[in-house]
Amino acid sequence: MTAIDGEKLLETLSGQLGDVTGRLTPNAPMDQITWFAVGGPAELLFQPADPDDLARFLKALPEDVPVTVVGLGSNLLVRDGGIPGVVIRLSAKGFGQAEAISETRIRAGAAIPDKRLAKAALEAGIGGFHFYHGIPGGLGGALRMNAGANGVETRDRVVEVYAVDRQGGKHTFSIADMGYTYRHSDAPADVIFTGALFEGYREERETIQREMDAVQHHRETVQPIKEKTGGSTFKNPPGTSAWKEVDNAGCRGLMIGGAQMSPMHCNFMINTGTATGYDLETLGETVRQRVRENSGVRLEWEIKRIGLFKPGQEVQEFMGQML
Repeated sequence: MTAIDGEKLLETLSGQLGDVTGRLTPNAPMDQITWFAVGGPAELLFQPADPDDLARFLKALPEDVPVTVVGLGSNLLVRDGGIPGVVIRLSAKGFGQAEAISETRIRAGAAIPDKRLAKAALEAGIGGFHFYHGIPGGLGGALRMNAGANGVETRDRVVEVYAVDRQGGKHTFSIADMGYTYRHSDAPADVIFTGALFEGYREERETIQREMDAVQHHRETVQPIKEKTGGSTFKNPPGTSAWKEVDNAGCRGLMIGGAQMSPMHCNFMINTGTATGYDLETLGETVRQRVRENSGVRLEWEIKRIGLFKPGQEVQEFMGQML
């Protein structure tokens, strides 16, 4: 297991980063970032000032230093042993803006919360973005996983996506380049999205507001939005819903340690107050096993799990063999 020593890593890199101006924080506490409020530290957290600063940093960073990208932390489970190497989190100041550049198009930075993108579209009178009002995450994650809700997905609005690769090169991906499918994109795993161009359609603000209000009402009615949660835990399998499979397997309200499958919406995993990353991941894998035993359905994680396990608290992935 790699030891987490952010001060040592920062000292090692200090003479190599040149004109980088973003913030570098050793041993950054990830439990203060993730919505689950769990997880060990990031060895070194970097918050770039803007896309050029990000490109300079990645170009200067030695190839053997691992890089992990995080967003708002809403759909993220950080393991208790922490994250080795550099964790990059885009700053709101440098990457959190949205601007209407025509009557139907919006350009937005990857750090903007999805709800703020929906609001920007409302203010500009551009329809088709109301679904983002109900997604508790940031645009970077939405671009990576083709986030969607209420029958609309990110791929329905994207025109092109801007990114920086591991070597510091800048790229522009077309919608075809992104290769979107359900909760997935074919974009290279090592690129960091910095923003995107979107297209909607002209719509009356009153109509958009009604659509956003309906999305909000639905969330408040059926989802545990006031809990420490990571949103939908599992992707919907073909032909069925994840929550139905979890419910039919008797896992609604199931608890392991301080982690629980929400009694309100059983595809939401929650930290009841004392959960660890180990509790949450163990609960998720237990649910996957019980669902497979009950119905033969193999659930796939929608929540992203990253980092190292603590020694003696490794969670074995349920492989899902047919019984």
